[in-house]
Formats: sequence, C-alpha cells, structure tokens
Amino acid sequence: MDISERKIVDDLLLSYQEVGGINRIDSANLPSRPAIATLCEDLLQILFPGFLETEAIEAENLEKETAQLLSKIAIALEKEIKRSVRLLNEVNLKVKDPKDLALDFLSELPKIRGLLRTDVEAAYEGDPAAQSFEEIILAYPCLEAIAVQRMSHILYYFGIPLIPRMMTEWVHSKTGIDIHPGAKIGSHFFIDHGTGVVIGETCVIGSHVKLYHGVTLGARSFQKDNEGNPIKGIKRHPNVGDNVIIYPGATILGGETVIGARSTIGANAFIMNSINEDSLVALSEVEHEIKNKRNHKEADGNG
Repeated sequence: MDISERKIVDDLLLSYQEVGGINRIDSANLPSRPAIATLCEDLLQILFPGFLETEAIEAENLEKETAQLLSKIAIALEKEIKRSVRLLNEVNLKVKDPKDLALDFLSELPKIRGLLRTDVEAAYEGDPAAQSFEEIILAYPCLEAIAVQRMSHILYYFGIPLIPRMMTEWVHSKTGIDIHPGAKIGSHFFIDHGTGVVIGETCVIGSHVKLYHGVTLGARSFQKDNEGNPIKGIKRHPNVGDNVIIYPGATILGGETVIGARSTIGANAFIMNSINEDSLVALSEVEHEIKNKRNHKEADGNG
C-alpha cells in the first residue's frame, strides 16, 4: 500500500470513530441483501412452479422438487430471521423461535397462491393487451411486485424487522413499483404498467382495485411529538374501496382519506379529502393550442 492509499485508510478509520450511526463494528451480522434476493427468487419459484425454473418440471418429480426447494428456503429464512430479530428487545425475542416463525410464514404460501391467482385474473381481464396467464406471470412486473409484497406482508405482520422491507425494496428496484409491506391489499389487484406507483405502509386497498402507473397513495404532513420527531405507528395513508380505478399520475394523500367503492379517479388528480362511493373525479378541461407544424416552421424561418 502506497502512502496515498494509507492516508485514505487512516482517514476512513478516523471517520468510523467520529461519525456514528452508519457503522456496525463488533456487532453480529444483520440480514444479508444477497441472501434476501435469493430468498425472493426461490419463493417466487415456489409460488409459480414450472414458470421460473431453467428446466421443465415433470409432474412425477413435483413433490420431490417442491420439498427440496422448501427445505432450502426454510433453512435460509430461519438464518435471516435470527439475524433480523437481534434488533428487537429481549421481551420480543421470547415471543417466537426463528424456526417456528419461518415455518409459520411458509404455511401461508398456499393462501398467497390463491390470492395471486385472482391477481392474474384481474390483469388478464383488465388489460386488452394480455394474451394469456403465461404472459402475465412471465412478463408483467406488477405481478412480481404484488407477489413479493403479499409475502413480505406476512413477515411484517409477524413483527419481523428489516426482512419485509428488504424484500419489497428488492422487487422495487426490479419493477419500479414501491409497495410497503405494511399495506393491506384485497384480492384481484392489478397495476397496469406500474412504473412509479407508490403505496404507503398504512394503506388499506379493497378488492378488484386497478391502478395505473405513477399513482401515489401517500401521507400528508407527519404528526410530530413534543420534541419535533415524526410520530410513528399511526394511520398516515388512504383507504381505497372495492372496484376503484385510479388513472395515471393521481396522488391521494392522508390517513383519513377514503376513496369510496366503485369510484374512478382521473389522471393527475390531487386528492386530500374523502370521495363518496360511485364518484368520478376528473380535472377540469385544459385548453390545448394546436398549430400546424409546417406553417409554424415557415413563419419562424421568415422571422
């Protein structure tokens, strides 16, 4: 190591001493990002057998291959849960053994598959471009984002720290769809296109809801305590009733905001108050100036 590199190392070591809060030295490992990514991929393979493997699955081998993959997932998940719960206090640590938590989570997978079937149906029925269930499972980013969120929601409900957010952020980085694991989402959920959708932690979304790209279901200004810190654990995000459609770019904010069932929210709407059932919300018409491009260019050239 030359003198310049040595100085950089010394400066970094000094920074580690002086700048706290972003170091984790002499501490046990936290969940591994690569391990969580692998877990998500393996879990998706369990949920959609025959779609994500490199080799075809024969019916006669399905039980064996499923058992092997499930065992691999159980071992890996238990390891990451052990790492995760180190952030909890001793009282919470006594609630459940990491192995039991992993098995409890895995026992929910059949129910999650049932919900995902309804999500595939919603995508097929809600998108004229969809040619088959196979296309939706293999090519629609919304299904991957929803599948990971539905799984992470179980871990979130169990009170396991870090892992649920790591899962949804992994799929967020892949799809551009940001759904917090705390959000409660009903059946037949479809996000068309999907890029830029944000769904906050305390959102409650009913069944047969369809969102388009760029929709935000977010929070208003945060309530603060006497020391000026945001109060956590309170309702901050809107509720969306059954059979609601929200078009691109709409922003709906606030924990007291409710979008009534069967309502349609038009593109680019900005909403901070509740909307009654069976409502249509649309921006007032904006005039567009339309010019002939050729005449416009000629006028500029003669200018």
